Amino acid sequence: MKPIVAIVGRPNVGKSTLFNRITRTRDAIVDDLPGVTRDRNYGDARWDNKAFILVDTGGFAEGDDDAFAPHIRQQVEQAIVDADAIVLILDGKGGISPFDADLIHILRTVDKPVFYVVNKIDGEGQEKALFEFYTLGIDTLFPVSAEHGYGVADFLDELTAGFPEMEVKEERSDAIRIAVIGKPNAGKSSLINTVLGEERLVVSEVPGTTRDCIDTAFTRGAQSYVLVDTAGIRRKGKVSLRLEKFSIIKALRSLERCDVAMIVIDAELGISDQDVRVAGYAYDRGCGAIFLLNKWDLVDNRDGKALKRLTENLRMEAKFLSFAPVTTVSAKTGQRVQRIFSIVDQVYAQYAARITTGQLNKAMDKALTRTEPAMHKGTRLKFYYVTQVSTRPPTFVSFVNFPNGVHFSYRRYLVNQIREAFSLNKTPLCLLLKQRTGKNPDFLNKKSKPTKRKKRSSRR
Repeated sequence: MKPIVAIVGRPNVGKSTLFNRITRTRDAIVDDLPGVTRDRNYGDARWDNKAFILVDTGGFAEGDDDAFAPHIRQQVEQAIVDADAIVLILDGKGGISPFDADLIHILRTVDKPVFYVVNKIDGEGQEKALFEFYTLGIDTLFPVSAEHGYGVADFLDELTAGFPEMEVKEERSDAIRIAVIGKPNAGKSSLINTVLGEERLVVSEVPGTTRDCIDTAFTRGAQSYVLVDTAGIRRKGKVSLRLEKFSIIKALRSLERCDVAMIVIDAELGISDQDVRVAGYAYDRGCGAIFLLNKWDLVDNRDGKALKRLTENLRMEAKFLSFAPVTTVSAKTGQRVQRIFSIVDQVYAQYAARITTGQLNKAMDKALTRTEPAMHKGTRLKFYYVTQVSTRPPTFVSFVNFPNGVHFSYRRYLVNQIREAFSLNKTPLCLLLKQRTGKNPDFLNKKSKPTKRKKRSSRR
């Protein structure tokens, strides 16, 4: 197990900035507005062949009247319990705060190494600001600038001095990455907490509670998963705060590194235009997709036809995701939540499927025989052969004499024939048409004429 290091401190002292610098990422959102971070954010870090896990936390402040303050304090306390070492960040420009004394008092009761870092010290000339912090009874202070990097190397040397050395290995994970997306207040964070069986993420009825994209790894049976909680995606016209814009951009980027998108919909409110728009983002990025109709315990289903009505409406509004399974859940009661992962496994198996060229060409030959290609400028369209070029999603290339002459409806017909032939009914498929170049094998047109052999010129 890698050592776990938790970064704590009062709001706006630079915890997320230091987290990004040490992990060499931009995973944590950074803004001048206090209280940006609310959930625990985990990241992998390495220093001198010593690997460890860094945890960013929200600002800790006793007596804070922020509605999220109790939730944030709970997250910070849990991070301290789980950590092997703790880093307390102090504000070198703002000076000592009563909140700093509260945190130091708490940390003195913890039987773990605690490192006291004074941030926003941009050079040796500013280290005189440290004198004030010695009045807190701290023996060793580390002056750093999380933004510019001053003093960070010396601090990391001390932090990792007792950590075990690990060989640098290329980490290959077979975990299925799942992005949980949807409108604000659809129940995304509640769903993840129910799956994990713990209050891993801050949950509130206030829209926009989640800001960072929080990765949570867990194992179910023999399969590993990474759940990515994302910020609620609202219509562009309603997004005015810069911070919310950053959160939405990160949510959309999370789709680019996921295998399956769980599109969470508030079933009590029904299918909205924004739900369809969010689903479109997943489709555009080629993700596997599952529709989760959440809050099913609140739906009026006295006639037993609510699921049929919602599913028909969803299929009508989001025709482009007709392959995505639909299931009902309740994050609050746990109803059918654990069944989600059997569906995830099915979707991922098709999403990562690979088909041999021989099998593909047999299926394509049957499809072309069943419905002959059209004419293009007086010449019959000819499909020479097809091959799979990648997975996640399954992507196929078919060589054609006139790619631009293939109507979109015929391309759709061929895709559906591939789906039917190989039982790929729960994954997106991509069929690319390319102009034949060179002497590619003519698998799908058996009546092609053999090329004539050139005669050799005789020499005397």
